[in-house]
Amino acid sequence: MAVLSKIRQRSALLIAGIGIALLAFIVGDVVRGTGAGAPPRNVGKINGHEINTREFSQRVAQLEQQQQISNSQAIETIWNEQVSTILLNEEIEKLGLRIGKEQLVNVAKSHPVFANNPEFLDEAGQFNTQKFNEFILSFKSGGPEMWNQWLAFEKDLERFGLQQMYFALIQGGLYTTDLDAKFAYKTDNSKVSFDYVTIAYSTINNEEASVSDAEILDYMKKHENRFKSEPTRVIEYAFVPSLPSNKDKEEVKEVIEGFLKPSIQYNAETNKNDTIAGFRTVKNVEAFVIANSDLPYDSLYYAKKDLPLEFQEELFNLEPNKVFGPYILGDYYYLTRLVDKKPGASVDAAHILITYEGAQMANTTRTKEAAKAKAEEILAKVQADSSSFATLAALESEDTGSKAKGGKYEGISKGTMVKGFEDFIFNNPTGKMGIAETEYGFHVIQVLDKKEGVKLANIARKIEVSDATADEVFSKATSLEQAAATGDFIAKAKEMNLDTQTKVTLHPFQDQLPGIGQQRAIGTWAFNKNTKEGDIKRFDNADGHIIAKVTTTNNTGLASVSEARLAVEPILMNEKKAKIIRAKMTGATLEEVSKSSNASIATTTDVTIKAPLIPMSGYEPQVVGTAFATEVNTNSKLIDGARGVYMIKTTSVTNAPDINVNSYKSRIEYTDRSQVQGRTMNVLKDRAKIEDNRIAVYQ
Repeated sequence: MAVLSKIRQRSALLIAGIGIALLAFIVGDVVRGTGAGAPPRNVGKINGHEINTREFSQRVAQLEQQQQISNSQAIETIWNEQVSTILLNEEIEKLGLRIGKEQLVNVAKSHPVFANNPEFLDEAGQFNTQKFNEFILSFKSGGPEMWNQWLAFEKDLERFGLQQMYFALIQGGLYTTDLDAKFAYKTDNSKVSFDYVTIAYSTINNEEASVSDAEILDYMKKHENRFKSEPTRVIEYAFVPSLPSNKDKEEVKEVIEGFLKPSIQYNAETNKNDTIAGFRTVKNVEAFVIANSDLPYDSLYYAKKDLPLEFQEELFNLEPNKVFGPYILGDYYYLTRLVDKKPGASVDAAHILITYEGAQMANTTRTKEAAKAKAEEILAKVQADSSSFATLAALESEDTGSKAKGGKYEGISKGTMVKGFEDFIFNNPTGKMGIAETEYGFHVIQVLDKKEGVKLANIARKIEVSDATADEVFSKATSLEQAAATGDFIAKAKEMNLDTQTKVTLHPFQDQLPGIGQQRAIGTWAFNKNTKEGDIKRFDNADGHIIAKVTTTNNTGLASVSEARLAVEPILMNEKKAKIIRAKMTGATLEEVSKSSNASIATTTDVTIKAPLIPMSGYEPQVVGTAFATEVNTNSKLIDGARGVYMIKTTSVTNAPDINVNSYKSRIEYTDRSQVQGRTMNVLKDRAKIEDNRIAVYQ
């Protein structure tokens, strides 16, 4: 069963394999969330194949539960997995690929869940078919429910194998000719030297080459494939934080200070008033903290380094029963009293864990006796040479949490480690080495250091927003919401020193927003079919109020202009700057252009196509390519490069010497084959007819 759990956690392709029952209310929430009655029957169609809404929602909920990710992340993951599966299944059916039951063992050998799992490997580290078959039989003997789980997973194992077979067929069809290899070798190793004159685009002010939205849109239409996009919304918003006022803080401070003084409390048992000592002199400190603090009593000892940095000196150097405070730490006002200080309260220690079959979280077939013998062997080595401890920990320890740090754990307090381990480090002096047995296995331990620690009693009261402050914040948010309906609420928000964001492009199921973090509700509202451009809404949460406005809705299938501007504006701006620069670079020769543009002639040597870098200019592939194509001692025409406009004169070309290019062929083929899966999926998706209804279902 442990292996099946790993399968669930680690393989996105297997999500559909082992069903987990879904509570009906989850789908009900999806239905209610659309605001338009029942959702579409499907969340999308891929080349006519429907993706059922209910089944899709079940898979989303299952993934959320297994991997503890957000709903939006799960929706995106399952959607991509479903699209890929449907497209690959179509291709597999066209080719008539099949896998027999007897071939599943070979599929398992290459599957990441089984291939490197020690439970299925022999002593030589090879896949053990017998162990795999025994694993399957354990499901069959476990009853009908367990066997049906395996059969369901087996279907996904078969699908995984068919997909790998499909990609392997494509990889097998890739071939690099001798001519291709020679061309690649020459390109990588031939060198060119040239003189050049250049004027950088940066010498022209951006204002002289400004780019309009219309020009960007026109460029996008000419290059639609580069700017394909799902629907987007552009929004702007202001954030009114709900924070405690100075008055709120002072009121909490007064309460905290009151605990320093004796108080009168009615005793129902004696029918009299009792005088309760203040925090400085009270005898039962723990009971006093429990009765008056918003945070629980902490009985642990802390080393100096583990105390809050801003109050480290004051807290660690308190005298017994002395009180420090009140002081603010995070969202709380504190009073702190030193209860005790003692040496050896925390320990630095290193260990090497050797596990055995049956130990907790063990992943080995080693017997308990063999584990103990190995631990004793390691102990003898480190006792003979203590400097070898860190190296042996990295090589031998089976504790993945510490082996990379030489087996070291620092600042261990009592009650934080497993008992046998803890008994050894606290009951032995610094420098002691030995073996302790716990439920995890045998630990070879070295006590590195013991530190003085303090036990502190803290009375903490949270600084919260009062009703009066909450009303003020709400009034401010309401006035800003009203301003949004009649004018520029962003300008007003800035006058109020509030955080604002403009021109924020939202994609479906985007949770994270700049400056305000995870805000799923805003995206859901923005993509709702009833939300139009110019609509405004206030969103209230524990952190404050957000006033949001939809400024642009985009359902064209192209990215928004504001989103594309980052990529397109530099291209169009450089084109305009190039025209201005070309007018200055007059002349037919390098010398004439240098004189007319007042730009000096520079030289670069031994540049390759593989690394087309020009000193002081940077990456210029078109310029270097032109240099290779220009005859020696011949002036080129003007070249619009990546960083500026150039004229060059090639001075020499050194062709790479002829070699046996078989190694180049192998390298090219390896690179091409490693890219097969990603490139194939991109092609299949570009050619597919994909209808995405997720917004109608979930937004």
